[in-house]
Amino acid sequence: MTSLKAFSLATASMAALMTAAPTMAQARTFTISWWGFNGDKLQEIIVDPFEEMCDCDVIFETGNNSDRLSRLQLRSGAGVDVIYLTDRFSQLGIELGMFQPVDRAQVPNISESYDFAQAPQGEYGPAYSIGRVGIVYDADAVESPITSWDDLWREDLASSVSLPGITTTAGPMVVLRAGQRVGVDAYAETDTAFEQVAELVPNVVTNYNTGSEMINLFSTGEITVSIAQDFALGRIQAAVPSVVWADLEEGSIATLNTINIPVNAAEPELAHMFLDFVLSQEIQQELAEQGVDAPVNTNVVLTEEQAAPWTYGDAMISSLQHVNYEPMNAALDGWIARWNEIFGM
Repeated sequence: MTSLKAFSLATASMAALMTAAPTMAQARTFTISWWGFNGDKLQEIIVDPFEEMCDCDVIFETGNNSDRLSRLQLRSGAGVDVIYLTDRFSQLGIELGMFQPVDRAQVPNISESYDFAQAPQGEYGPAYSIGRVGIVYDADAVESPITSWDDLWREDLASSVSLPGITTTAGPMVVLRAGQRVGVDAYAETDTAFEQVAELVPNVVTNYNTGSEMINLFSTGEITVSIAQDFALGRIQAAVPSVVWADLEEGSIATLNTINIPVNAAEPELAHMFLDFVLSQEIQQELAEQGVDAPVNTNVVLTEEQAAPWTYGDAMISSLQHVNYEPMNAALDGWIARWNEIFGM
């Protein structure tokens, strides 16, 4: 994240100790925990205008979901003012007691979001962006189009599929779909769901844990089918132009990116202001147009070209399946063990 100010608890503490002019007013700081992708664009679209609005300095903590949530837990919910997480990890943060309820009265722009994005996990943080998990396949190499999740089990796809690892965002969704294939709840009838997962083994070349691994598998021709998140589609098609997103009769699975306010945030008032700012039509429009995030603000209007990378439009949005991460988080340790037995991990 080359253009963003680096954040370090240690250096921040040292700077405080070395302050030589106690009579000089200290700048108010606002701390964001996020992934750090698209740094230059986020600086221009979000950071610079928000600093001007709040008359504060914005600093950052970056890393993946798990690492940042772990750091927040070690600090008892202090150290950052807002935290960006995918919905599975934000649900885990709620269960750990790391977030405070959001005062919707201070965030009026929430009302412009899709209904499911306004309070996806109760009184806590809203979703600011939406994605989806589905199936991608090489249309030049797969004989018949893929039109259903059940097609993953097709005999003609033997030794041609890669699944996301069980610890990734999309991995547990394989178990959910395996249960749904035979009409059972994977949480209540885990054995039956995993029997279906085991039946995938003849088709599965390998599990992948990063998008780069999956793209390499397509590029080398080792696979022709995979489960993927939509943000990876452009990179996959850049490597293999004949890869397409499958139009699934059951619909793709929604993934939400959320923003929460930690329980011991130093600047909760600025945090609410930031939420309202990020959810505004103006910012959501620019983030989508600049290729940063798919919008949840229903007033955003995109051209066909601008919308192409995103989960966008009433037809697509209404077709999405939604996941309850509370039971998934409770079941995941057991699922990981079962998965690893099947795939020899």
